[in-house]
Amino acid sequence: MKVPIQNIYYLLCYAWDKLEEREVVDVSLSDETNLADLFAKVLINGTTYLFKRGLDRGYLDVNEDTRSLRGKIRISPSIKRNLFRRSMASCCYDELSYDVLHNRILKASFRTLLRVGDLDKGLKEELAVLYKKFPPISDITLESRHFSQVRLNRNNHFYDFLLQICRIIHESVFVDEAAGEARFMDFIRDEMRMAAVFEEFVRNFYRKELSGFRVGTEYIQWTLAQPSLDDAYLPYMETDTSLTAVDGSRKIVVETKYYKKVLRSRMGARGKINSAHLYQLYAYLKNLEADKGPNSNCKGILLYAAVDEDLDFHYSLPGHDLRVKTLNLCQDWKDIHSELVALVGECA
Repeated sequence: MKVPIQNIYYLLCYAWDKLEEREVVDVSLSDETNLADLFAKVLINGTTYLFKRGLDRGYLDVNEDTRSLRGKIRISPSIKRNLFRRSMASCCYDELSYDVLHNRILKASFRTLLRVGDLDKGLKEELAVLYKKFPPISDITLESRHFSQVRLNRNNHFYDFLLQICRIIHESVFVDEAAGEARFMDFIRDEMRMAAVFEEFVRNFYRKELSGFRVGTEYIQWTLAQPSLDDAYLPYMETDTSLTAVDGSRKIVVETKYYKKVLRSRMGARGKINSAHLYQLYAYLKNLEADKGPNSNCKGILLYAAVDEDLDFHYSLPGHDLRVKTLNLCQDWKDIHSELVALVGECA
């Protein structure tokens, strides 16, 4: 069974905390839409919005040999090249330009998508038309480091949403230099990448949609009978999502997992829950219980993303209730929303 493209888009928007931007970049999606077409549509609509609002500009350093003095005179280069004798000088000044890094990344992503062979023909034509509308912006060979070098502010923060799309395009498009075409790799099958997306999605979903709780990650201290210098070698314990009631009445620790198969089986035997996942969550709960208040009897949820398994197990362990549940990503988005909200309510 395939995860609906609409659900993938919602997952990403929650994971990136870009729900408002999703409303601005309204895209119509059908079950036939593929991932490459999805990101092309978002990039087209988002860039069209930017063009209407005006592409961002920034001040860039310009070094120029000129007869009209501007900015600061560069004495050493002017002397070395005998510019003063020709009534010229090497000047350095700031110039307001569209040629900033975030616009370069955006333009490079258009260029990459235009090379994807199986991209919808109509979308490719729209990309080509928009690409020609870009003002003079340098062409760059896009690298992963470029995304971490971008500096945005409150006035141009909308770019962050489009740069997230550009990053996925950069990481998912494989270019065949010999054939001159590119193809989009299905990142949904990348368990490591999707595990991070699913974790961020669940945490931001509860932060946005759940009232009465403080939501975030949490570092847990080991409960030790006798502290020693060896404690520094113990591994860190950090929850994926901790839900703490504002009134201090309860706490729920949610650990998220993304695997193709939730239950593990050997030699045809009945499948079992991954023991490492259970031990991890139970270790969090036992080390939290030493604190007073909601930590003393907090509950745990081991939440798996799933497309073809429907599991819901309840366990009452010493001092703590623990639940193992799958979230079916193939169901209607309204059902996903309702199921996640109800999951916390059922842990009263």
